Parts: sequence; structure tokens; C-alpha cells
Amino acid sequence: MNDTLASAPDIAAGAPPLLRRLGAAPGSHWVAAANLDTFLARGGEQVLFFQGDPVRFPEVLDVAVVLPELRRHFGARFEIGLVARADEDRLASRFAVVHWPSLVFLRDGRWVETVHGMLDWDVYVQRLQAVFAKPATRPPILLRPAPAAGGCR
Repeated sequence: MNDTLASAPDIAAGAPPLLRRLGAAPGSHWVAAANLDTFLARGGEQVLFFQGDPVRFPEVLDVAVVLPELRRHFGARFEIGLVARADEDRLASRFAVVHWPSLVFLRDGRWVETVHGMLDWDVYVQRLQAVFAKPATRPPILLRPAPAAGGCR
């Protein structure tokens, strides 16, 4: 295993204690732009956790509590990658993430589904069962409006 995934105190610096604890748990890794390809190369079922600012999006901490429980519920079927706050915007555009918090599910490094926000337990379980049954594909294309030409008149 690559040491950048085994221990990443610099990536976790400044994260709330709950997220640091999640990042140190078995099956969890801190992921930044510099080690994303290493994380994706591990293969299998994976989820990237895009947290966003927990002050602006308080449900981030709720998702951080539920995510390892979902991992246990599904028999440790997936690895968790906590996306470093400093690289979230860059990596979010790669996976078409526009809402925080978001869980981007991957299989063998390829996009399967994105689940946004905090959901009820039963809804999470149903969504993940559907995710595990779906084939991997490319992430959706993120469309941004073109700037207006010539300004206001």
C-alpha cells in the first residue's frame, strides 16, 4: 500500500475531529489530487466523501457518522476516501459533484453513482443496494453556463 494513503496527517490538518477519526479508521484514507490515482488504482468498490465546509453544511458530520456504519452494514464492501478540503473543488469537477456533502461511488476507479446529502438509513441502504447492482460508467458531464457576451445593455 502506498504510504500517501496509509497516513496523511498533512491532508487531515484542520479537519474536524470526527472527520480525522474517520480518516484514521480501517478502510478509510485521505485523498488529495496528488494521491487520487493511487486510491483509484486500488480497485474494487470505493466511495469518495466530498465533505464541504461543515459550518456551511452541518450534515457533513452526520454523513461522517453514518458512512462507516454503512460500510459495516455492507460487510466492508467498499473503501472510503475522504477528499481533502484543499482539493475538493478540483476533484469535484472531475466527478461532476455540485452539492455538499456528496458520496461518489466508484468501482475499479470508474464512476457508478453520486449520492448527495444526508438521507434516512433505509434510503441509504436502498440506494447502496442499487449502486452495487449498477455497472460502472463515466461521470456525468458538468455543464456550466457560458458568460454573457458584451455585458448588460
